[in-house]
Amino acid sequence: MTLEMLATKTGLTKSYLSKVERGLSKPSIEVALKIAKALNVSVEALFSHDHQDGKFGIQRAVNGVSGDPESYLSLVGGLHPASRTRVFIVRPTIASSRNRLVSHHSGEEILFVLRGQVEVKINGQTEVLRPGDCASLDPESPHKLSPVSDVPTEVLVVVSSSEEDN
Repeated sequence: MTLEMLATKTGLTKSYLSKVERGLSKPSIEVALKIAKALNVSVEALFSHDHQDGKFGIQRAVNGVSGDPESYLSLVGGLHPASRTRVFIVRPTIASSRNRLVSHHSGEEILFVLRGQVEVKINGQTEVLRPGDCASLDPESPHKLSPVSDVPTEVLVVVSSSEEDN
């Protein structure tokens, strides 16, 4: 599939897709789901280089660094090919959040703050979450995560998609 075809299927620009392909830009969860669906592959196929045999999947420790734009998003779970649940660690920075649009996708989403403080904006409401705080939200409503300060921030994000989204 060409970048132009993928851009048409996803609604993303060829320029952005080229940056993702070359590792110059990390996609948001919403964008990763769109790209995987358009390519007819699992999300883990975009992120994982580890063992998957149809019975289970393993994602070996790849600990990103908070504040590093290369490790903004890591897939850490949901690697079984039939799984409808994906688990990510998101490491938002003030700079990365400034450039990100709001996200919205189908399914369910749960956020658990591991480190730092994060501001969650959804439906005109803003909440600040601290380590140990957990929030569930309707991901079809536009939402955005932003760190409160320059302190490294890590959020465990669990996304469950509907069967037709897989």
